[in-house]
Amino acid sequence: MPRTADKTDIPRRLAEAGYLLFTRFGYNATGIQQITDQAGVPKGSFYNHFDSKDAFAAQIIRNYAAWVDQAWAQCQADAPPDALGAIRHTFARFIAHHGHTQCQGCLVGNFAAEVAESSANCRAVLQACMDAWRVRLAELIARAQEEGSVRHDVDAALLSTLFWDAWEGALLRMKIAQSTAPLQQTTALLIDHLLAQPPRAGPPG
Repeated sequence: MPRTADKTDIPRRLAEAGYLLFTRFGYNATGIQQITDQAGVPKGSFYNHFDSKDAFAAQIIRNYAAWVDQAWAQCQADAPPDALGAIRHTFARFIAHHGHTQCQGCLVGNFAAEVAESSANCRAVLQACMDAWRVRLAELIARAQEEGSVRHDVDAALLSTLFWDAWEGALLRMKIAQSTAPLQQTTALLIDHLLAQPPRAGPPG
């Protein structure tokens, strides 16, 4: 098997293999031997870089979260200047991504369903990841409230939490239906109804 002087090569290959296999088959159905075979490295080299499969999975989640951070930043860079437009733009891009990846779903959501109860390590990383997502969206919602395009009778953090909860649920429906239609429907309801300014009460008749 070819050796490399690059100390980051094997961890990178393992991480790429782990992401591919965890996304395709899930955590429980993926073994270390499968990961090292996919990466093209000896099985023993796995333990030179990771203490356990659990620690490895936690790192894959961190890597995925970093990728989502970059994707979010890219969406904001070319988003409309108004906050509500930026929210609509960002989630439209996310929906397009899930369509391109054949509705594989969100790795964080997949791991949450499989390992949140059995792995305190992964649960902590998942919690940190989802907390960061909620904060970012809450900041956009708060700005939209200041701009007058989003309801201000509900706290921005609560709106963000409900938005993400609904989004993750729609991702599960997407995987079952093998269609992004659940994401499109849910996002439209969230943006056009949940976040919308409530209608003003008319004068008493």
